[in-house]
Amino acid sequence: MDKISIPELFKKLETEEVLLLDVRSNETASEYTPEHSNLHRVHIEKGKINNWSESTAAELQKIAGGKTVYVTCSGGNSGTNCAIILREKGFDAITVDGGMRAWQAELSKQQDEKERGWNFDNSYARLPKLFYSRINPTPVPSPEIVIFNDKLAASLGLDIQELQGADGAEIFGGNQIPEGASPLAQAYAGHQFGYFNMLGDGRTNLLGEHITPQGDRVDIQLKGAGPTIYSRGGDGRAALGPMLREYIISEAMSALGIPTTRSLAVVATGETVYRETEQQGAIVTRIAASHIRIGTFQFAAKFGTPQDLQAMADYTLQRHFPEVEADENRYLSLLNEVIKRQANLIAKWQLVGFIHGVMNTDNMALSGETIDYGPCAFMDVYDPATVFSSIDSQGRYAYGNQPRIAAWNLARFAETLLPLLSENEEEAIQIAESALANFSERYHRNWLSGMRAKLGIFNEEVQDVTLIEELLSMMHKYGEDFTNTFRALTLDKPEETFLFGTAEFAQWYEQWQARLGRQQETKDLSKQLMRTSNPAIIPRNHRVEEALEAAVKHGDYRVMERLLQVLSNPFAHTAKQSEYSVLPAQTARPYRTYCGT
Repeated sequence: MDKISIPELFKKLETEEVLLLDVRSNETASEYTPEHSNLHRVHIEKGKINNWSESTAAELQKIAGGKTVYVTCSGGNSGTNCAIILREKGFDAITVDGGMRAWQAELSKQQDEKERGWNFDNSYARLPKLFYSRINPTPVPSPEIVIFNDKLAASLGLDIQELQGADGAEIFGGNQIPEGASPLAQAYAGHQFGYFNMLGDGRTNLLGEHITPQGDRVDIQLKGAGPTIYSRGGDGRAALGPMLREYIISEAMSALGIPTTRSLAVVATGETVYRETEQQGAIVTRIAASHIRIGTFQFAAKFGTPQDLQAMADYTLQRHFPEVEADENRYLSLLNEVIKRQANLIAKWQLVGFIHGVMNTDNMALSGETIDYGPCAFMDVYDPATVFSSIDSQGRYAYGNQPRIAAWNLARFAETLLPLLSENEEEAIQIAESALANFSERYHRNWLSGMRAKLGIFNEEVQDVTLIEELLSMMHKYGEDFTNTFRALTLDKPEETFLFGTAEFAQWYEQWQARLGRQQETKDLSKQLMRTSNPAIIPRNHRVEEALEAAVKHGDYRVMERLLQVLSNPFAHTAKQSEYSVLPAQTARPYRTYCGT
């Protein structure tokens, strides 16, 4: 390579140190001095290159030390001529195309991007290259923003007005790369329905990591951005319906207080994608604490070196758990922290009747966020065996199985860490098993605390488990709606349930009231606790389908916007929300969801 462009040089500076030989005149060089944390700049008079001497050679050899020298001048052909002379003298010299004029122009361009709010620092791209492949999104013919999350954009420090327009559509459609972004596809593996596979980002593109005004680091990822080397024959695209579905569900989960990825925008691409039928193409921009998965560690353990595995573990600790980096066995601390977050997350799912639908190990994020909204849905009638996903024919990921599957997935994560937990394999297994044994207890404690809150209970009694289980058993027996039962109890309207009028419920209700009477807190405080613990509204499956049909088939986004509005404050218990609590008419066929891949 004889030349490097300024944008390419800036990319290189993200991951490595660069020796820049500045051969401008003293006067010109003093006017502008390029700076960067990874830039080692050495100035030398241009005349010394043109009038070569032994002293110049010795000076440059001492500076270069065998490294590649990137040569720059003000602009024009000066840098090229100097680089040619250096190469003739045995140096590995590359011209910085355009010189300092191009450098200044690039900085000006970056400043324009910062005015849009982008602030990229791409740490994942500094990991061993085993973990990713650099690739840009595949351009689309006519990107158009169909929904934009302005509140989320504001919290990220982005320019709402700028990104809502044509420039934003180009970025969210993958046609334009924001300055400072470093697009890549991540490699990972995973157990899918119990079977191990080599996977990876087959249709997503990580633009980079954005630093928010609060100092938080988040991934900016395009889903549906085109094929990658991990696509396994797929087209790398996504359909509009599933992308809108992810937007609705992820935003509803956030409002419910459940850790989740967020959706910044959905762009219609102007393409047709082919699944069972022809469908409109779309891309969703996903915001996440990171996309490090259990499957990422499975990939490192299976296909990487011990050094690769340790690099990923150290990176994950630094990014998500810096408070335990200095622990005596920091990798055990990593395992424990991931277990804590998953025990919290799964309990929150269970408390609102959320069913993920595809709890493969590649769909469990170590950050503790809910990730990958494919065939997910919310349970109406309480039944632990509830399954919505069309591909989960055996009920592996049924509502009642989710805690057990989480424990199984965490065991797969622990297996990858064994070489880091101890040099003695037998001791490492004992350490891992001891840590994993805490998951069930942690999960049950979180779930029980949440169920107490849903019933207005502040303190703890041994009999609480029986009280809760008896209510759930009655709900199952009488086909009672999960969300609406707790909503009715919260609003003192038990008559709105199918349970009302039965002897079992009358006895249970009396026991519940007696239980509330045995705590110091007043009934008013109990009701307040219930109102903040029991949502008045969830994204009911029929309401979601209604919104998607209006948007996809008729281009009418008003139904979706109204739904998102009432979902934005699920604990408000307004009259408008009561309209959305009405159950769908019964049908002969059960509701089914699809991955949308």
